[in-house]
Amino acid sequence: MYDEYKNAIVTGSARGIGKAIAQGLAKAGLNVAVSDIMYDEAVKVAEELKAFDVKSIAIKTDVSDINSVRELIKKTVDEFGSVDYLINNAGVTRDNLTIRMTEEQWDLVLDINLKGAFLCSQAAAKEMMKKRFGRIVNISSVSGILGTAGQVNYASSKAGVIAMTKSFARELGARNITSNAIAPGFIITEMTDKLSDDVKNAYLSQIPLKRGGTPEDVTEVVKFLISPSASYITGTVINVSGGLLI
Repeated sequence: MYDEYKNAIVTGSARGIGKAIAQGLAKAGLNVAVSDIMYDEAVKVAEELKAFDVKSIAIKTDVSDINSVRELIKKTVDEFGSVDYLINNAGVTRDNLTIRMTEEQWDLVLDINLKGAFLCSQAAAKEMMKKRFGRIVNISSVSGILGTAGQVNYASSKAGVIAMTKSFARELGARNITSNAIAPGFIITEMTDKLSDDVKNAYLSQIPLKRGGTPEDVTEVVKFLISPSASYITGTVINVSGGLLI
């Protein structure tokens, strides 16, 4: 990592992929703001991260609410001094067939997955511009590229995240702020553990590597994209899908 830039926010980091990312960044020596709507779980993660001899705070955040996002940035800056890295991971699903999907299901997923990533990026970018340095990584999905039956809201939100990533890259590049996205495929988490064996096998049959990915597989790509090795990479989407998306 960059020696002079030490401070990261990971949204949706109380569990799953977000928690793994927070752990990976703390192990790499970064201070981490654990941001999640599930505050009690976020507190536990933040306490665990302190074992890596870094600063860590838990911040309850509703990423779809601009005031909550502003408070996230303020508390992070107050505690750490800056926001150098933003990992937009917070996301939800509310699956349903298109003809049955409710307006509430559509709005909730778009508000959290897309609007939330926008609000956090917008607020963090204002801080990053002051130091002329920043790294934004958005967790999208292969669903945002391929589309997924029964997930029109989720796929649309993740496609929007990709377009947003590219737009931010064009706007912020001159200030030495990169914006990249990761599109995970079938990653084994608490969410996928709840799927039936038939559904899991249907996914696995389409993956050339014939296995699901791990949150750590995504974490390693995050670490690369915010590292000096990726300083000339912006506006790109890296799929972490075991070959599901080729």
